[in-house]
Amino acid sequence: MSRVVVIGGGIAGLASAALLARDGHEVTLVEKRDATGGRAGSWESDGFRFDTGPSWYLMPEVFDHFFKLLGTSAAEQLELVQLDPGYRVITQGHDEWTDVAATREENVALFESIEKGAGAELERYLDSAYDTYEMAKRRFLYTSFESFGPLLTTDVLKRAPKLVKMLLQNLDSYVANRFDDLRLRQVLGYPAVFLGSSPFDTPSMYHLMSHLDLADGVLYPMGGFTTLIERIQAVAEQHGVTIRTSAPVGRILVDEASSAARGVELESGEVIDADIVVSAADLHHTETQLLPERFQSYPEQYWSDRNPGPSALLIYLGVEGELPNLEHHTLLFAADWRENFEAIFGENTRLPDPASLYICKPSGVDPSVAPEGHENLFVLVPAPADLSLGRGEVDGDGDTPLEVYADRIIAQIAEWTKTPDLADRIVLRRTYGPGDFHDDLNAWRGSMLGPAHTLKQSAFFRTGNVSKKVRGLYYAGASTIPGIGLPMCLISAEVLIKRLRGDTSTGPLPEPLEASRPAAAPAA
Repeated sequence: MSRVVVIGGGIAGLASAALLARDGHEVTLVEKRDATGGRAGSWESDGFRFDTGPSWYLMPEVFDHFFKLLGTSAAEQLELVQLDPGYRVITQGHDEWTDVAATREENVALFESIEKGAGAELERYLDSAYDTYEMAKRRFLYTSFESFGPLLTTDVLKRAPKLVKMLLQNLDSYVANRFDDLRLRQVLGYPAVFLGSSPFDTPSMYHLMSHLDLADGVLYPMGGFTTLIERIQAVAEQHGVTIRTSAPVGRILVDEASSAARGVELESGEVIDADIVVSAADLHHTETQLLPERFQSYPEQYWSDRNPGPSALLIYLGVEGELPNLEHHTLLFAADWRENFEAIFGENTRLPDPASLYICKPSGVDPSVAPEGHENLFVLVPAPADLSLGRGEVDGDGDTPLEVYADRIIAQIAEWTKTPDLADRIVLRRTYGPGDFHDDLNAWRGSMLGPAHTLKQSAFFRTGNVSKKVRGLYYAGASTIPGIGLPMCLISAEVLIKRLRGDTSTGPLPEPLEASRPAAAPAA
């Protein structure tokens, strides 16, 4: 039985620890903060409970598969409800709002009602999205790209010309060739933000994302994503994982003679010996802060031409009274689409004004997240990954640039959602900015999600999940393959297990996971 230390208690760390324990390892997870969850954390105050990060439950089959590997299921662990509408879209300059429905058929009708011929075009678009999505799950998401042999299959080779074209064409161009109405193009282009990028930089291969919201529909776990984290942690502990919070790692210990990982040293000076170290922490932090320079596979120079993705201004609001003009998910889109993304990702970055932003109102379906007679709002405004924007705080006491911008955003929401008294009804306010992402989560440049899914940071171009210089050191989470988002982080844990087993297959592991009980750490 190998001893494993997992660094980081976000969803990737918890999932990795659970699967490693299931696979027969002795696992200790160390988390620097006083609670697990990472970006998917929780904040409670005055009877409100906020999910501090992820709020979209997409790719439900990935969550279910993960739980089934561990001998349970999503249905046993979570109470999932279907959102209908899936979300509301408010576009600047349009008086009519667009409600995206829960089914493909309804969304085809919606598109046709907005633009003649768009319904049939959406049918073709979603057929392609589904085909690409299923291909990705079979061949690309669950592989570490150690060997390209398993990828050279008939279904991949048959689609190769199309896949290459979709890698080289950006998502915005792909959508614009098929739809004219700005509102429809924004609905189809905005998923790029879930990938830490813009539709002008994201390969059109990722049009597959539209299958998730427009065909599969959007779910919500009652109790919020806090409940998801709690259930994964509970299953991990049931499998024997030891979880230690308030235990920041100071360095990864490497045997100088053999270049093998031998454990971690906490900032307190305590040493935890291990045969295998898995870092599910931010990869830039892991490489440049926890390892000596000679053992860094990805030193500071490596990151000089990498794209960190956006940061964000997050605003948590407790509001008195109802907010009927907001759905569970509401998106506000600026009319100047390109200018908005240029402000975030361009050479001369700045805070977008007006902003394209996202609002979550879980209190509409989940009374546990707010006191009676109140609403819980989570506002996310994509912003440049710029630490100079500062940190947020409660009651407007954060850094001035961030708080001034938050005031503007609240005013914009009030105007666009026709809620003129919104600011007067706020009873609780907290802001969170790039500095918080950096300080709390060790996020490189204050990134909200992790490295963007641009062409050179996707699939086999994305940073791998094993150290090139330290034997027995592996990676999981948003910084590595397959990428960002909760489902991808769960998959990264499974890809880690496959790598440790020497499994170069491209698909998911059989359910439930049968322990292999390796005797020692495999070679990197």
